[in-house]
Amino acid sequence: MQPLRRVVDIRLARALVACGLAAAAAGGLAGCAKFDAALGKQELVVAFNEGTSQATMMKIRSACSTMPGATPEAVPTGANATSGAYDVRYNVSQASDADIARLEKCLSKFHAVQGINVEQEGGD
Repeated sequence: MQPLRRVVDIRLARALVACGLAAAAAGGLAGCAKFDAALGKQELVVAFNEGTSQATMMKIRSACSTMPGATPEAVPTGANATSGAYDVRYNVSQASDADIARLEKCLSKFHAVQGINVEQEGGD
């Protein structure tokens, strides 16, 4: 009986390992899909000169918000309206190089804009 029990134990162990590997692979694929989606998102981040008021930032954001392929991102609810700690961001994932150039040109008209940077989501 022991040889039969050993065969059953080996088969059961193999089945458990196979199920574990399948579950890990499925989880890994789901993680990869989220990672790929995040990599596809590009943001144009506008940095302002020190002392620029939040109201000025929002006026500039609004003035350049109609550029094709660029959507202003929502202001975070935790943004401090008095310190101006929020950098204006546009989602430019669907924008062409020409669209981004037009947005940069619009933003560069304002003296309060210190810099413009296109980044992958997450700040890379």
